[in-house]
Amino acid sequence: MSEGTGGMFSGHETKGRVLIVDDEPDVRKVVRMTLTKAGYDVIEAEDGEQAIAAIKEGENPLLLSVIISDIRMPKINGVEAIQYFQQQWPRVPLIVLTGFPDMEMAIGFLKKGVVDYLVKPVEKETLTNAVAKAIAQRKLHSM
Repeated sequence: MSEGTGGMFSGHETKGRVLIVDDEPDVRKVVRMTLTKAGYDVIEAEDGEQAIAAIKEGENPLLLSVIISDIRMPKINGVEAIQYFQQQWPRVPLIVLTGFPDMEMAIGFLKKGVVDYLVKPVEKETLTNAVAKAIAQRKLHSM
C-alpha cells in the first residue's frame, strides 16, 4: 500500500501524522482539533522529553509527517528538541509554533531548515496550510 492512502482496511484516510509539542494543554487541544478536522492523525507531547519518548516508543520509531514544536517549554526546550529531531529524523519537516515572536530567532530557525515559524494564536487556515506545505515539500525532497 502506498504512503498517504488509507485504503479500505484502515477505516479512515489520513493526510499524515503530526506530532504537536507544546507545554500548554489548550494550545495542543486547539491544534489537535484543527488538524484532526483537516484529516490528520495527531499525537501530543507536553515537552521535548515526552516527544522524544513518544517517537521512540515500541520496536520501530514512530512514522511522522510533520513535527510542530513550541520553543519555551520545561525540561527539554524547543530549541534542543528541534536540534535532536533534525539530527535523528532529518527528513521530517519541522514547524515552530511560539507565543514569543522573535525575528532573529525565526530567521535562524528557517536558515537551519525549519519549514515555517508560526506565532500563537495561529489562524486555523494558516496552521493547516503550513502543515500541508511541509508535507508537500517532504514529498518533493523524497522523489
